[in-house]
Amino acid sequence: MPSETTGPAPQATRPAPNLFLAVFPSIMLPMFLAALDQTIVATALPAIAGSLGDVERVSWVVVAYLVANTIAAPVYGRLGDAVGRRKMMLLALGVFVGASLLCAMAPSILLLTLARLLQGAGGGGLMTLSQALIAEAVPPRERGKYQGYLSGMFASAATFGPVAGGFLTQHFGWHSVFLVNLPLGLLAAVLVMRLPAQPSRGGRIQFDGLGTLLFGAFITCLLLAMERAQHIDLAAAPAVVALLAAAVGSLLLLIRQERRASAPLLPIQLFRQAGIWRTDSMAACVAGQTVSLVSFLPMYLQVVRGASAGHSGVLLLPLTLGIALGSFFCGRLIAATGRTAILPSIGLAVSASVLLSLAAFAPALSDTEIIVMLAVASAGSGTAMPVAQMTVQTVAGPRFLGAAAASVQFSRSVGASVGTALVGAVLFAVLAARDPQTAAMFARLVQQGPQALSMLPAAQRLVVRTEIADAFRAAFLTIGSFTTTGMLLAWWLPVRRI
Repeated sequence: MPSETTGPAPQATRPAPNLFLAVFPSIMLPMFLAALDQTIVATALPAIAGSLGDVERVSWVVVAYLVANTIAAPVYGRLGDAVGRRKMMLLALGVFVGASLLCAMAPSILLLTLARLLQGAGGGGLMTLSQALIAEAVPPRERGKYQGYLSGMFASAATFGPVAGGFLTQHFGWHSVFLVNLPLGLLAAVLVMRLPAQPSRGGRIQFDGLGTLLFGAFITCLLLAMERAQHIDLAAAPAVVALLAAAVGSLLLLIRQERRASAPLLPIQLFRQAGIWRTDSMAACVAGQTVSLVSFLPMYLQVVRGASAGHSGVLLLPLTLGIALGSFFCGRLIAATGRTAILPSIGLAVSASVLLSLAAFAPALSDTEIIVMLAVASAGSGTAMPVAQMTVQTVAGPRFLGAAAASVQFSRSVGASVGTALVGAVLFAVLAARDPQTAAMFARLVQQGPQALSMLPAAQRLVVRTEIADAFRAAFLTIGSFTTTGMLLAWWLPVRRI
Protein backbone atom coordinates (compact mmCIF):
# COMPACT_ATOMS: atom_id res chain seq x y z
CA MET A 1 0.00 0.00 0.00
CA PRO A 2 1.39 3.49 -0.81
CA SER A 3 2.43 5.95 1.83
CA GLU A 4 -0.28 7.96 3.49
CA THR A 5 0.69 11.25 1.87
CA THR A 6 3.34 12.76 -0.33
CA GLY A 7 1.50 16.02 -0.93
CA PRO A 8 2.23 19.36 0.70
CA ALA A 9 0.97 20.12 4.15
CA PRO A 10 -2.35 21.95 4.31
CA GLN A 11 -2.04 25.72 4.38
CA ALA A 12 -2.80 27.35 7.65
CA THR A 13 -4.39 30.39 6.12
CA ARG A 14 -8.10 30.37 5.60
CA PRO A 15 -9.52 31.53 2.28
CA ALA A 16 -11.17 34.93 2.11
CA PRO A 17 -14.93 34.81 2.74
CA ASN A 18 -15.69 36.17 -0.71
CA LEU A 19 -13.30 33.78 -2.52
CA PHE A 20 -16.16 31.81 -4.08
CA LEU A 21 -17.84 34.89 -5.57
CA ALA A 22 -14.51 36.33 -6.68
CA VAL A 23 -13.18 33.20 -8.39
CA PHE A 24 -15.82 30.64 -9.32
CA PRO A 25 -18.15 32.65 -11.62
CA SER A 26 -15.12 33.86 -13.57
CA ILE A 27 -13.99 30.28 -14.19
CA MET A 28 -17.35 28.54 -14.39
CA LEU A 29 -18.73 30.27 -17.48
CA PRO A 30 -15.70 29.63 -19.74
CA MET A 31 -15.68 25.97 -18.68
CA PHE A 32 -19.44 25.76 -19.25
CA LEU A 33 -19.09 27.16 -22.79
CA ALA A 34 -16.35 24.69 -23.72
CA ALA A 35 -18.25 21.71 -22.30
CA LEU A 36 -21.54 22.80 -23.85
CA ASP A 37 -20.11 23.04 -27.36
CA GLN A 38 -18.94 19.44 -27.26
CA THR A 39 -22.58 18.27 -27.30
CA ILE A 40 -24.86 21.15 -28.31
CA VAL A 41 -24.17 20.64 -32.02
CA ALA A 42 -25.24 16.97 -32.00
CA THR A 43 -28.97 17.62 -32.27
CA ALA A 44 -28.41 20.35 -34.89
CA LEU A 45 -26.54 18.05 -37.31
CA PRO A 46 -29.64 16.96 -39.31
CA ALA A 47 -30.63 20.60 -39.85
CA ILE A 48 -27.05 21.52 -40.79
CA ALA A 49 -26.91 18.65 -43.29
CA GLY A 50 -30.27 19.68 -44.75
CA SER A 51 -29.12 23.27 -45.14
CA LEU A 52 -25.54 22.81 -46.35
CA GLY A 53 -25.67 19.35 -47.97
CA ASP A 54 -22.70 16.90 -47.85
CA VAL A 55 -24.56 14.57 -45.47
CA GLU A 56 -21.70 12.04 -45.53
CA ARG A 57 -19.30 14.67 -44.15
CA VAL A 58 -21.50 16.18 -41.47
CA SER A 59 -19.80 14.14 -38.72
CA TRP A 60 -16.66 16.20 -39.39
CA VAL A 61 -18.37 19.07 -37.59
CA VAL A 62 -18.19 17.09 -34.32
CA VAL A 63 -14.84 15.38 -34.89
CA ALA A 64 -13.07 18.63 -35.84
CA TYR A 65 -13.98 20.25 -32.52
CA LEU A 66 -12.81 17.21 -30.53
CA VAL A 67 -9.49 16.99 -32.38
CA ALA A 68 -8.68 20.71 -32.05
CA ASN A 69 -9.86 20.76 -28.42
CA THR A 70 -7.50 17.95 -27.48
CA ILE A 71 -4.51 19.39 -29.36
CA ALA A 72 -5.02 22.87 -27.90
CA ALA A 73 -5.07 21.72 -24.25
CA PRO A 74 -1.30 21.32 -23.72
CA VAL A 75 -0.54 24.37 -25.88
CA TYR A 76 -2.58 26.66 -23.63
CA GLY A 77 -1.25 24.87 -20.56
CA ARG A 78 2.35 25.54 -21.63
CA LEU A 79 1.70 29.17 -22.61
CA GLY A 80 -0.38 29.79 -19.49
CA ASP A 81 2.55 28.66 -17.34
CA ALA A 82 4.85 31.03 -19.25
CA VAL A 83 2.86 34.26 -19.77
CA GLY A 84 -0.02 34.08 -17.30
CA ARG A 85 -3.31 32.19 -17.32
CA ARG A 86 -5.66 35.19 -17.26
CA LYS A 87 -4.10 36.56 -20.47
CA MET A 88 -4.37 33.19 -22.17
CA MET A 89 -7.98 32.75 -20.98
CA LEU A 90 -8.93 36.05 -22.62
CA LEU A 91 -7.14 34.94 -25.81
CA ALA A 92 -8.96 31.60 -25.77
CA LEU A 93 -12.30 33.36 -25.30
CA GLY A 94 -11.54 35.65 -28.23
CA VAL A 95 -10.71 32.69 -30.47
CA PHE A 96 -13.79 30.79 -29.31
CA VAL A 97 -16.23 33.68 -29.82
CA GLY A 98 -14.75 34.68 -33.18
CA ALA A 99 -14.87 31.09 -34.41
CA SER A 100 -18.49 30.76 -33.23
CA LEU A 101 -19.42 33.71 -35.46
CA LEU A 102 -17.59 32.08 -38.39
CA CYS A 103 -19.47 28.83 -37.74
CA ALA A 104 -22.82 30.63 -37.91
CA MET A 105 -21.82 32.31 -41.19
CA ALA A 106 -20.34 29.18 -42.85
CA PRO A 107 -21.91 28.51 -46.29
CA SER A 108 -20.62 24.92 -46.63
CA ILE A 109 -19.72 21.87 -44.54
CA LEU A 110 -16.04 22.32 -45.40
CA LEU A 111 -15.91 25.91 -44.12
CA LEU A 112 -18.01 24.99 -41.10
CA THR A 113 -15.53 22.20 -40.30
CA LEU A 114 -12.62 24.64 -40.53
CA ALA A 115 -14.44 27.08 -38.26
CA ARG A 116 -15.12 24.26 -35.80
CA LEU A 117 -11.40 23.47 -35.77
CA LEU A 118 -10.76 27.07 -34.76
CA GLN A 119 -13.56 26.95 -32.20
CA GLY A 120 -12.09 23.77 -30.70
CA ALA A 121 -8.71 25.51 -30.49
CA GLY A 122 -10.38 28.10 -28.27
CA GLY A 123 -12.45 25.57 -26.33
CA GLY A 124 -9.38 23.51 -25.40
CA GLY A 125 -7.90 26.58 -23.77
CA LEU A 126 -11.07 27.30 -21.81
CA MET A 127 -11.10 23.77 -20.39
CA THR A 128 -7.44 23.61 -19.40
CA LEU A 129 -7.07 27.17 -18.10
CA SER A 130 -10.21 26.93 -15.96
CA GLN A 131 -8.72 23.98 -14.07
CA ALA A 132 -5.31 25.63 -13.71
CA LEU A 133 -6.81 28.93 -12.51
CA ILE A 134 -8.49 27.08 -9.65
CA ALA A 135 -5.09 25.83 -8.50
CA GLU A 136 -3.59 29.29 -8.93
CA ALA A 137 -6.25 31.21 -7.00
CA VAL A 138 -7.48 28.77 -4.33
CA PRO A 139 -5.56 27.34 -1.33
CA PRO A 140 -4.80 23.59 -1.68
CA ARG A 141 -7.29 22.34 0.91
CA GLU A 142 -10.14 24.37 -0.60
CA ARG A 143 -9.49 23.25 -4.18
CA GLY A 144 -11.49 20.06 -3.67
CA LYS A 145 -14.75 21.99 -3.40
CA TYR A 146 -14.06 24.02 -6.51
CA GLN A 147 -12.92 21.04 -8.56
CA GLY A 148 -16.10 19.27 -7.45
CA TYR A 149 -18.18 22.25 -8.57
CA LEU A 150 -16.42 22.34 -11.95
CA SER A 151 -16.75 18.59 -12.50
CA GLY A 152 -20.44 18.66 -11.65
CA MET A 153 -20.97 21.67 -13.88
CA PHE A 154 -19.10 19.94 -16.73
CA ALA A 155 -21.40 16.92 -16.49
CA SER A 156 -24.47 19.16 -16.36
CA ALA A 157 -23.32 21.13 -19.42
CA ALA A 158 -22.72 17.93 -21.39
CA THR A 159 -26.26 16.79 -20.55
CA PHE A 160 -27.86 20.17 -21.19
CA GLY A 161 -26.12 20.54 -24.57
CA PRO A 162 -28.30 18.25 -26.72
CA VAL A 163 -31.47 19.64 -25.12
CA ALA A 164 -30.41 23.25 -25.72
CA GLY A 165 -29.25 22.42 -29.26
CA GLY A 166 -32.58 20.85 -30.14
CA PHE A 167 -34.57 23.77 -28.73
CA LEU A 168 -32.47 26.45 -30.45
CA THR A 169 -32.46 24.60 -33.78
CA GLN A 170 -36.23 24.07 -33.74
CA HIS A 171 -37.15 27.65 -32.84
CA PHE A 172 -34.31 29.79 -34.24
CA GLY A 173 -32.44 27.67 -36.78
CA TRP A 174 -29.09 25.88 -36.53
CA HIS A 175 -27.12 29.13 -36.74
CA SER A 176 -28.38 30.06 -33.26
CA VAL A 177 -26.47 27.12 -31.77
CA PHE A 178 -23.29 29.06 -32.53
CA LEU A 179 -24.59 32.62 -32.17
CA VAL A 180 -25.60 32.02 -28.55
CA ASN A 181 -21.88 31.85 -27.73
CA LEU A 182 -21.37 35.51 -28.59
CA PRO A 183 -23.16 37.17 -25.65
CA LEU A 184 -22.10 34.37 -23.28
CA GLY A 185 -18.49 34.69 -24.41
CA LEU A 186 -18.48 38.46 -23.89
CA LEU A 187 -19.95 38.01 -20.41
CA ALA A 188 -17.29 35.40 -19.67
CA ALA A 189 -14.54 37.85 -20.73
CA VAL A 190 -15.91 40.49 -18.35
CA LEU A 191 -15.92 37.94 -15.51
CA VAL A 192 -12.38 36.77 -16.30
CA MET A 193 -11.17 40.39 -16.05
CA ARG A 194 -12.17 40.27 -12.38
CA LEU A 195 -9.51 37.64 -11.66
CA PRO A 196 -6.24 38.94 -10.17
CA ALA A 197 -3.43 39.05 -12.73
CA GLN A 198 -0.58 36.76 -11.72
CA PRO A 199 2.95 37.83 -12.68
CA SER A 200 4.48 35.97 -15.62
CA ARG A 201 7.97 34.51 -15.49
CA GLY A 202 9.35 37.14 -17.82
CA GLY A 203 12.15 36.64 -20.29
CA ARG A 204 11.93 35.28 -23.81
CA ILE A 205 9.05 32.91 -24.45
CA GLN A 206 10.24 29.57 -25.81
CA PHE A 207 7.71 27.43 -27.64
CA ASP A 208 8.06 23.88 -28.92
CA GLY A 209 6.70 24.25 -32.46
CA LEU A 210 7.88 20.86 -33.74
CA GLY A 211 6.53 19.13 -30.64
CA THR A 212 3.16 20.80 -31.22
CA LEU A 213 3.05 19.60 -34.84
CA LEU A 214 3.94 16.04 -33.84
CA PHE A 215 1.41 16.09 -30.99
CA GLY A 216 -1.23 17.35 -33.42
CA ALA A 217 -0.41 14.56 -35.87
CA PHE A 218 -0.63 11.96 -33.09
CA ILE A 219 -3.98 13.19 -31.76
CA THR A 220 -5.51 13.68 -35.23
CA CYS A 221 -4.57 10.19 -36.42
CA LEU A 222 -5.62 8.54 -33.16
CA LEU A 223 -9.01 10.26 -32.85
CA LEU A 224 -9.82 9.77 -36.54
CA ALA A 225 -8.98 6.07 -36.19
CA MET A 226 -11.25 5.76 -33.16
CA GLU A 227 -14.03 7.66 -34.94
CA ARG A 228 -13.84 5.31 -37.94
CA ALA A 229 -13.71 2.26 -35.68
CA GLN A 230 -16.93 3.30 -33.95
CA HIS A 231 -18.86 2.85 -37.23
CA ILE A 232 -18.22 -0.90 -36.99
CA ASP A 233 -17.56 -1.33 -40.71
CA LEU A 234 -15.06 -3.99 -41.76
CA ALA A 235 -14.39 -2.07 -44.97
CA ALA A 236 -12.88 0.71 -42.85
CA ALA A 237 -10.38 -1.64 -41.17
CA PRO A 238 -7.41 -0.83 -43.50
CA ALA A 239 -7.91 2.91 -42.94
CA VAL A 240 -8.12 2.39 -39.17
CA VAL A 241 -4.90 0.34 -39.16
CA ALA A 242 -3.10 2.94 -41.30
CA LEU A 243 -4.22 5.77 -39.01
CA LEU A 244 -3.14 3.86 -35.90
CA ALA A 245 0.27 3.18 -37.47
CA ALA A 246 0.65 6.89 -38.23
CA ALA A 247 -0.38 7.72 -34.66
CA VAL A 248 2.26 5.36 -33.21
CA GLY A 249 4.94 6.79 -35.50
CA SER A 250 4.00 10.35 -34.53
CA LEU A 251 4.06 9.43 -30.84
CA LEU A 252 7.56 7.95 -31.06
CA LEU A 253 8.85 11.05 -32.83
CA LEU A 254 7.06 13.24 -30.28
CA ILE A 255 8.73 11.48 -27.34
CA ARG A 256 12.13 11.90 -29.01
CA GLN A 257 11.47 15.60 -29.63
CA GLU A 258 10.24 16.29 -26.09
CA ARG A 259 13.37 14.73 -24.62
CA ARG A 260 15.55 17.05 -26.71
CA ALA A 261 13.55 20.30 -26.54
CA SER A 262 14.69 23.04 -24.14
CA ALA A 263 11.07 24.09 -23.49
CA PRO A 264 8.99 21.00 -24.32
CA LEU A 265 5.26 21.16 -24.95
CA LEU A 266 4.81 18.05 -22.78
CA PRO A 267 7.50 18.00 -20.06
CA ILE A 268 8.66 14.37 -20.02
CA GLN A 269 9.79 14.65 -16.41
CA LEU A 270 6.15 15.12 -15.40
CA PHE A 271 5.03 11.84 -16.92
CA ARG A 272 7.86 9.93 -15.27
CA GLN A 273 6.28 10.66 -11.89
CA ALA A 274 3.88 8.02 -10.62
CA GLY A 275 1.49 10.68 -9.34
CA ILE A 276 1.03 12.00 -12.89
CA TRP A 277 0.84 8.89 -15.06
CA ARG A 278 -1.26 6.88 -12.63
CA THR A 279 -3.70 9.77 -12.18
CA ASP A 280 -3.95 10.45 -15.92
CA SER A 281 -4.51 6.73 -16.56
CA MET A 282 -7.28 6.70 -13.95
CA ALA A 283 -8.90 9.72 -15.62
CA ALA A 284 -8.71 7.96 -19.01
CA CYS A 285 -10.38 4.82 -17.60
CA VAL A 286 -13.21 6.79 -15.99
CA ALA A 287 -13.76 8.81 -19.19
CA GLY A 288 -13.87 5.58 -21.19
CA GLN A 289 -16.53 4.21 -18.84
CA THR A 290 -18.65 7.36 -18.76
CA VAL A 291 -18.63 8.20 -22.47
CA SER A 292 -19.19 4.55 -23.46
CA LEU A 293 -22.30 4.43 -21.27
CA VAL A 294 -23.63 7.72 -22.63
CA SER A 295 -22.92 6.59 -26.21
CA PHE A 296 -24.33 3.04 -26.13
CA LEU A 297 -26.95 3.11 -23.36
CA PRO A 298 -29.58 4.90 -25.52
CA MET A 299 -29.25 2.14 -28.14
CA TYR A 300 -29.58 -0.53 -25.45
CA LEU A 301 -32.69 1.11 -24.05
CA GLN A 302 -34.28 1.62 -27.48
CA VAL A 303 -33.36 -1.65 -29.20
CA VAL A 304 -33.41 -4.08 -26.28
CA ARG A 305 -35.87 -2.41 -23.92
CA GLY A 306 -38.15 -0.80 -26.50
CA ALA A 307 -37.88 2.74 -25.10
CA SER A 308 -38.61 5.69 -27.37
CA ALA A 309 -35.87 8.12 -28.30
CA GLY A 310 -37.30 10.79 -26.00
CA HIS A 311 -37.76 8.36 -23.11
CA SER A 312 -34.23 7.01 -23.44
CA GLY A 313 -32.91 10.58 -23.27
CA VAL A 314 -34.82 11.17 -20.04
CA LEU A 315 -33.49 7.89 -18.62
CA LEU A 316 -29.93 9.17 -19.14
CA LEU A 317 -30.49 12.09 -16.75
CA PRO A 318 -29.94 10.06 -13.53
CA LEU A 319 -26.61 8.88 -14.95
CA THR A 320 -25.29 12.39 -15.58
CA LEU A 321 -26.85 13.64 -12.34
CA GLY A 322 -24.97 10.90 -10.49
CA ILE A 323 -21.66 12.12 -11.92
CA ALA A 324 -22.43 15.69 -10.84
CA LEU A 325 -23.43 14.65 -7.31
CA GLY A 326 -20.45 12.32 -6.91
CA SER A 327 -18.06 15.09 -7.96
CA PHE A 328 -19.73 17.68 -5.75
CA PHE A 329 -19.72 15.62 -2.55
CA CYS A 330 -16.21 14.33 -3.22
CA GLY A 331 -14.98 17.92 -3.41
CA ARG A 332 -16.70 18.76 -0.12
CA LEU A 333 -15.12 15.73 1.58
CA ILE A 334 -11.66 16.69 0.32
CA ALA A 335 -12.07 20.22 1.71
CA ALA A 336 -13.27 18.85 5.05
CA THR A 337 -10.75 16.01 5.53
CA GLY A 338 -7.87 16.66 3.14
CA ARG A 339 -8.04 13.03 1.99
CA THR A 340 -8.05 12.41 -1.75
CA ALA A 341 -7.16 8.96 -3.14
CA ILE A 342 -9.36 7.03 -0.70
CA LEU A 343 -12.48 8.62 -2.21
CA PRO A 344 -12.13 7.27 -5.79
CA SER A 345 -10.72 4.03 -4.36
CA ILE A 346 -14.09 3.45 -2.69
CA GLY A 347 -16.23 5.18 -5.32
CA LEU A 348 -14.75 3.26 -8.26
CA ALA A 349 -15.00 -0.02 -6.32
CA VAL A 350 -18.74 0.60 -5.94
CA SER A 351 -19.04 1.61 -9.60
CA ALA A 352 -17.13 -1.47 -10.83
CA SER A 353 -19.26 -3.79 -8.67
CA VAL A 354 -22.46 -2.30 -10.05
CA LEU A 355 -21.35 -2.52 -13.70
CA LEU A 356 -20.13 -6.10 -13.33
CA SER A 357 -23.43 -7.00 -11.66
CA LEU A 358 -25.24 -5.37 -14.57
CA ALA A 359 -23.27 -7.55 -16.99
CA ALA A 360 -24.33 -10.64 -15.07
CA PHE A 361 -27.98 -9.88 -14.34
CA ALA A 362 -29.18 -7.30 -16.92
CA PRO A 363 -31.86 -9.55 -18.55
CA ALA A 364 -33.54 -10.10 -15.18
CA LEU A 365 -33.63 -6.42 -14.21
CA SER A 366 -36.35 -3.85 -14.87
CA ASP A 367 -35.70 -0.51 -16.56
CA THR A 368 -35.95 1.28 -13.22
CA GLU A 369 -33.48 -1.07 -11.56
CA ILE A 370 -30.98 -0.61 -14.38
CA ILE A 371 -31.22 3.18 -14.25
CA VAL A 372 -30.83 3.22 -10.45
CA MET A 373 -27.78 0.98 -10.73
CA LEU A 374 -26.24 3.22 -13.39
CA ALA A 375 -26.92 6.32 -11.30
CA VAL A 376 -25.07 4.70 -8.37
CA ALA A 377 -22.21 3.67 -10.67
CA SER A 378 -21.90 7.17 -12.12
CA ALA A 379 -21.91 8.74 -8.65
CA GLY A 380 -19.04 6.45 -7.67
CA SER A 381 -17.14 7.36 -10.84
CA GLY A 382 -17.74 11.07 -10.22
CA THR A 383 -15.41 10.90 -7.21
CA ALA A 384 -12.43 10.47 -9.57
CA MET A 385 -12.92 13.76 -11.42
CA PRO A 386 -11.89 16.34 -8.77
CA VAL A 387 -9.22 14.03 -7.35
CA ALA A 388 -7.54 13.68 -10.75
CA GLN A 389 -7.01 17.43 -11.18
CA MET A 390 -5.97 18.00 -7.57
CA THR A 391 -3.44 15.18 -7.61
CA VAL A 392 -1.62 16.18 -10.81
CA GLN A 393 -1.56 19.83 -9.74
CA THR A 394 -0.08 18.88 -6.36
CA VAL A 395 2.61 16.68 -7.92
CA ALA A 396 3.45 19.14 -10.72
CA GLY A 397 3.80 22.18 -8.48
CA PRO A 398 3.26 25.85 -9.45
CA ARG A 399 5.72 25.79 -12.35
CA PHE A 400 3.78 23.19 -14.37
CA LEU A 401 0.18 23.80 -13.26
CA GLY A 402 -1.00 24.36 -16.83
CA ALA A 403 0.80 21.32 -18.21
CA ALA A 404 -0.64 19.16 -15.43
CA ALA A 405 -4.21 20.35 -16.03
CA ALA A 406 -3.76 19.78 -19.76
CA SER A 407 -2.52 16.24 -19.21
CA VAL A 408 -5.79 15.30 -17.49
CA GLN A 409 -7.87 16.86 -20.27
CA PHE A 410 -5.80 15.05 -22.90
CA SER A 411 -6.11 11.73 -21.04
CA ARG A 412 -9.88 12.08 -20.78
CA SER A 413 -10.24 12.76 -24.51
CA VAL A 414 -8.10 9.79 -25.49
CA GLY A 415 -9.73 7.52 -22.90
CA ALA A 416 -13.21 8.47 -24.10
CA SER A 417 -12.35 7.81 -27.76
CA VAL A 418 -10.50 4.56 -27.20
CA GLY A 419 -13.04 3.28 -24.68
CA THR A 420 -16.02 3.96 -26.92
CA ALA A 421 -14.32 2.33 -29.91
CA LEU A 422 -13.36 -0.71 -27.83
CA VAL A 423 -16.89 -1.22 -26.50
CA GLY A 424 -18.25 -0.98 -30.04
CA ALA A 425 -15.68 -3.52 -31.21
CA VAL A 426 -16.64 -5.93 -28.41
CA LEU A 427 -20.32 -5.62 -29.27
CA PHE A 428 -19.65 -6.28 -32.94
CA ALA A 429 -17.25 -9.18 -32.27
CA VAL A 430 -19.69 -10.97 -29.95
CA LEU A 431 -22.52 -10.58 -32.45
CA ALA A 432 -20.35 -11.66 -35.39
CA ALA A 433 -19.26 -14.79 -33.53
CA ARG A 434 -22.87 -15.69 -32.81
CA ASP A 435 -24.75 -14.56 -35.95
CA PRO A 436 -23.16 -12.56 -38.81
CA GLN A 437 -26.58 -11.33 -39.95
CA THR A 438 -27.28 -9.81 -36.54
CA ALA A 439 -23.80 -8.26 -36.61
CA ALA A 440 -24.62 -6.62 -39.95
CA MET A 441 -27.93 -5.38 -38.52
CA PHE A 442 -26.11 -3.95 -35.50
CA ALA A 443 -23.77 -2.03 -37.81
CA ARG A 444 -26.83 -0.52 -39.52
CA LEU A 445 -28.33 0.34 -36.14
CA VAL A 446 -25.17 2.23 -35.18
CA GLN A 447 -25.20 4.20 -38.43
CA GLN A 448 -28.96 4.69 -38.97
CA GLY A 449 -30.42 4.49 -35.49
CA PRO A 450 -32.96 2.07 -33.96
CA GLN A 451 -35.51 2.80 -36.70
CA ALA A 452 -33.58 0.35 -38.92
CA LEU A 453 -35.00 -2.43 -36.73
CA SER A 454 -38.61 -1.56 -37.59
CA MET A 455 -38.14 -2.82 -41.16
CA LEU A 456 -37.66 -6.42 -39.98
CA PRO A 457 -40.46 -9.00 -39.49
CA ALA A 458 -41.64 -9.32 -35.89
CA ALA A 459 -40.10 -12.77 -35.36
CA GLN A 460 -36.70 -11.74 -36.70
CA ARG A 461 -36.86 -8.52 -34.69
CA LEU A 462 -37.27 -10.56 -31.50
CA VAL A 463 -34.26 -12.72 -32.36
CA VAL A 464 -32.12 -9.67 -33.12
CA ARG A 465 -33.13 -7.99 -29.87
CA THR A 466 -32.30 -11.11 -27.84
CA GLU A 467 -28.87 -11.51 -29.44
CA ILE A 468 -28.05 -7.81 -29.06
CA ALA A 469 -29.14 -7.98 -25.40
CA ASP A 470 -26.65 -10.82 -24.82
CA ALA A 471 -23.92 -8.85 -26.61
CA PHE A 472 -24.58 -5.84 -24.38
CA ARG A 473 -23.75 -7.99 -21.37
CA ALA A 474 -20.26 -8.30 -22.83
CA ALA A 475 -20.24 -4.52 -23.37
CA PHE A 476 -21.16 -3.88 -19.72
CA LEU A 477 -18.40 -6.30 -18.73
CA THR A 478 -15.92 -4.32 -20.84
CA ILE A 479 -17.06 -1.03 -19.34
CA GLY A 480 -16.78 -2.57 -15.89
CA SER A 481 -13.19 -3.56 -16.68
CA PHE A 482 -12.39 0.12 -17.40
CA THR A 483 -13.74 1.03 -13.98
CA THR A 484 -11.91 -1.82 -12.25
CA THR A 485 -8.62 -0.66 -13.78
CA GLY A 486 -9.37 2.90 -12.63
CA MET A 487 -10.05 1.60 -9.11
CA LEU A 488 -6.68 -0.18 -8.97
CA LEU A 489 -4.91 2.97 -10.16
CA ALA A 490 -6.77 5.06 -7.55
CA TRP A 491 -5.64 2.67 -4.83
CA TRP A 492 -1.99 3.19 -5.84
CA LEU A 493 -2.01 6.98 -6.16
CA PRO A 494 0.97 8.25 -4.15
CA VAL A 495 -0.73 11.50 -3.04
CA ARG A 496 -3.37 10.45 -0.52
CA ARG A 497 -3.86 13.67 1.42
CA ILE A 498 -3.65 17.38 0.60
